[in-house]
Amino acid sequence: MKSASSRTREAAEILAIQALAFIAEHPERLTGFLAITGLSIDTIRASAQQGDFLAGVLEHMLGDESLLIAFAASAKINPAEVARAVGVLGRQWERDVP
Repeated sequence: MKSASSRTREAAEILAIQALAFIAEHPERLTGFLAITGLSIDTIRASAQQGDFLAGVLEHMLGDESLLIAFAASAKINPAEVARAVGVLGRQWERDVP
């Protein structure tokens, strides 16, 4: 049986994958995302396997309110769920390490 934290992490990862699919549905969204990340269509699949990448997808959503609202409406979630999922996937930045 999975622990509550592993289920929560899994849910956050699923939300991030849904967000990536939402971005990829529209060429203009995808082009903007690729430009910001420096990725290409060829490298995005491999990048999606990395936890930091999934957190970055959600952070991208949080950085664009209109994109966030559109995604939340499409996914039928509260936009705050995206912020919570980022917290679960949480990146550990060098400045956060003692």
